[in-house]
Amino acid sequence: MARIAFIGLGNMGLPMAVNLIKAGHQVEGVDLNPASIDKLKAEGGASVEFAHVAAARADVVITMLPAGKQVREVYLGGNGIVAAAQPGKLLIDCSTIDVDTARAVAAEAEKKGLLMLDAPVSGGVGGATAGTLTFMVGGSAQAYQRAESILQKMGKTIVHAGGPGNGQAAKICNNMILGISMIAVSEAFVMAEKLGLDHQKLFDISSKSSGQCWAMTTYCPVPGPVPTSPANRDYQPGFTAAMMLKDLRLAQDAAKAAGANAELGARAERLYSAYADSGEGGRDFSGIIRFIRG
Repeated sequence: MARIAFIGLGNMGLPMAVNLIKAGHQVEGVDLNPASIDKLKAEGGASVEFAHVAAARADVVITMLPAGKQVREVYLGGNGIVAAAQPGKLLIDCSTIDVDTARAVAAEAEKKGLLMLDAPVSGGVGGATAGTLTFMVGGSAQAYQRAESILQKMGKTIVHAGGPGNGQAAKICNNMILGISMIAVSEAFVMAEKLGLDHQKLFDISSKSSGQCWAMTTYCPVPGPVPTSPANRDYQPGFTAAMMLKDLRLAQDAAKAAGANAELGARAERLYSAYADSGEGGRDFSGIIRFIRG
């Protein structure tokens, strides 16, 4: 079993780290929130004050951080992970960040003789807790082979998307689809309401025909048809509107850099920006239907 440094024990990172402990790994956590550290210790983990200290003695380093800025600081700063880790060690960044940062960090890690993967996740807090996340992985085949058995302790679906940065590319493309499709499903239900069509009737039809999609059948934005969706809990978040907005902005930045046309993604970004600005950034992203209703 591996000695793992896990940096970033937030809503996603903590349950992921706990699943590694349950699998028999020795996990040392680093986080600015003492409550998160206490929860990790209660599950059998240990704590380290600084990321570079944990990285220096770990076999594997896993990070789950808010944005590209923090990833650059933690990996490439003066006391960063890349400087502290010994050649041959495995680094896995599970944050959702911009592709350029992922590739820049991977390039510096490679110069040091480290194996680096970007491995953002899909599945939300529920998937992190249950160990059923989807990992979209970018990096070398050698690094992927080293990491696969560890990622399998935290996720159900592990896909090697290609070279450095391709995990992030896959994540932002996927979430652009999700943001757009949730708006489409929400607009359809609002239109159905105005036309006098019952929510359940629309769901029974669309969930079995050409309108079927994940936003409809798993995360339906109206109460009733899918009992496990946040709509039945006043849109308490599994994945917040603010997080969706972050991913849509990353997608727009990537589209501009690549010269790709993503007009619907741009419209979705603007709508989620207005929704978050209305004070609902902490709600589940499926709550956009309430904003669409006006």
